[in-house]
Amino acid sequence: MEYMDSLKNYEKVGVPKGAGTDSDDGFDLSRMRRLMVRLGNPQSHFKAVHIAGTKGKGSTAAFLSNILRAEGYSVGCYSSPHIQTIRERISLGNFGEPVSAKTLNSIFLQIKKTLDQAMEHENGRMSHFEVFTAIAFTLFARENVDIAVIEAGLGGARDATNIISSSELAASVITTIGEEHLAALGGSLESIAMAKSGIIKHGCPVVLGGPFLPHIECILRDKALSMSSPVVSASDAGNRSTIKGISMLNGRPCQSCDLVIQVERDFKLFLELLDVKLCMLGSHQLQNAATASCAALCLRNLGWRISDGSIRAGLEHTFLLGRSQFLTSKETEALGLHGATVLLDGAHTKESANALVKTIRMTFQEAPLALVVGMASDKDHVGFAKEFLSGGKIEAVLLTEANIAGGKSRTTSASLLKDCWIQASQDLGIGVVHNEMTNSREVLKNLLVCSASKLEHGTILAAESSLMVSLKVANQILRERTGNQLGVIVVTGSLHIVSMVLAALNG
Repeated sequence: MEYMDSLKNYEKVGVPKGAGTDSDDGFDLSRMRRLMVRLGNPQSHFKAVHIAGTKGKGSTAAFLSNILRAEGYSVGCYSSPHIQTIRERISLGNFGEPVSAKTLNSIFLQIKKTLDQAMEHENGRMSHFEVFTAIAFTLFARENVDIAVIEAGLGGARDATNIISSSELAASVITTIGEEHLAALGGSLESIAMAKSGIIKHGCPVVLGGPFLPHIECILRDKALSMSSPVVSASDAGNRSTIKGISMLNGRPCQSCDLVIQVERDFKLFLELLDVKLCMLGSHQLQNAATASCAALCLRNLGWRISDGSIRAGLEHTFLLGRSQFLTSKETEALGLHGATVLLDGAHTKESANALVKTIRMTFQEAPLALVVGMASDKDHVGFAKEFLSGGKIEAVLLTEANIAGGKSRTTSASLLKDCWIQASQDLGIGVVHNEMTNSREVLKNLLVCSASKLEHGTILAAESSLMVSLKVANQILRERTGNQLGVIVVTGSLHIVSMVLAALNG
């Protein structure tokens, strides 16, 4: 970790403008290729499914990895970012556990001399993501995995993972196209689509998640056509995915879904799974499950042994930290949030905020909400706020601060976030309470002194740099305002603030 922390980390400091585009400003992929040559091109020793997309690629990678594991394959999965430990980025074998510290350290020591030589040759320019990607690919080759599921970090064309050639690629997957990392990916949806289409390789099938805007889908299909790559769309009219209801499974909510896939173009694919129990909640997660299933069917069409039962088992066994994650009663008690329902979700774009609002309303219908929000500086804070404010009654929003990738250089201050939520409320014409209470401690003082009478109307907005204080104030507001009615505390805005909550639970 000392070695990794010494490297340039764009997750911590932010990505330069144009870095993810296939241009003079883009990341230097040839540097990554030279490193892999020094390591013996480990990526040539296994087949891979390469996944890119604005949202949903981590969940899709997890679904697909678990489908393949359920069939008995030894699977390597590489994803980012992590929640609690960097080991989460690499999972191995038949069970999908994070790589052990011993194994990770062992592979690092084996290749450290080569890494040092590459670093000297590249004048110290090798980045954190490049080095860790090289470690993952080397480990997959040494462990002789049957297949690797690889999530792109940024974009696709110039991402460090995009050293996989057509002879190594089983299939590529593009989940969604949205405006996140707009400046780094060329400034438009069209340029983002072009960057992500860079993972499409000659003759290899590509699965499109979607749904996409028509002209964006045309960009992706045109690229596939130019590469003679057959296309499978998880959003085709023949595919029918529905959520039938919410129930409890092992103490957590799950959604019962029907999943029907019928593809006629390029490939002939069919799947009908009824009453699938998904622990990953929301219509967006059902779409991710459909995308992963299409990828599995593509592999089956290419000769991989994958049964319908393995697809069902893989989907049902998938759970990710920080994605619609409900804390147990024991965990909420440990945080001092007695009797609270706490939902952790790393939503950080307006699209993911919209999906989260729909998931909450589907699960809890009219339950009052208190939000605890911390975000990185390069996100659309106002757009994110509008999705929540227009999505139903929110009792309070506590704007707090999250360390991004362990540092503060990309942290948005609580006061700036509060200003953004005020602007969003004004744009929407929604009344909020914020003038008399500049921070959460003043909110709490008012609650204790006058028992919510001064805070009777409107959503309370307050800035508080301390995450733990924000959580306790959110719980107090729900208690004072709603009495015995079930309320939900939602911690969101970044996977990094989710990480902070889980770290607090682990001491």
